[in-house]
Amino acid sequence: MTGHSLWTRFQLCGNVDVLMIITFIGYRGCGKSTVASLLADRLNRPSVDTDDEIERRAGCSIREIFDRGGEAEFRKLEQTVIAELLARTDLILAAGGGAILASETRKAMRDAGPVVWLSAPIEELSRRIAADETSAARRPSLTGRSATAEIADVLKSREPLYRETASIVIDTTGLSPQAVADAVYEALPPRVLTDQ
Repeated sequence: MTGHSLWTRFQLCGNVDVLMIITFIGYRGCGKSTVASLLADRLNRPSVDTDDEIERRAGCSIREIFDRGGEAEFRKLEQTVIAELLARTDLILAAGGGAILASETRKAMRDAGPVVWLSAPIEELSRRIAADETSAARRPSLTGRSATAEIADVLKSREPLYRETASIVIDTTGLSPQAVADAVYEALPPRVLTDQ
């Protein structure tokens, strides 16, 4: 299925076509950034990780943003950055795990194009996060509990929001990042894949 370009038609003023955004959501460690990059390569489109963009703009890590202004300050910055990115066109977006907490952001994601929820069991997420050497340095604990307990607590409140926001759900358990990217590509609606 090479030679495809990903887009949709949004009627703005008459017959103006606008390239769409594909947004990845899910808990930290589910593979959003890696899979977004792989899909972007396949579709020859740019990808942006919202956490990386927030850190770039703030000039410090997410952990430092939390330390300086708390979660509320981080969420405010996150909402602003995501709104700006969703206003662009022709982009694959890997959103932070808590980006779906703001109802305005959930709506904007859905309005911009397909939203892909990458899911995995708690134990798998915990294993992946523990294996990521940069994770603890960049991101703070949200509850102060053990990794597995925190994931369980946070997912309890976030899963309904992921479900509400997603147009595509992919269980990443036991799949390589490339297999997940292939599954996402195959799950995209036919109306979205168009020959160049």
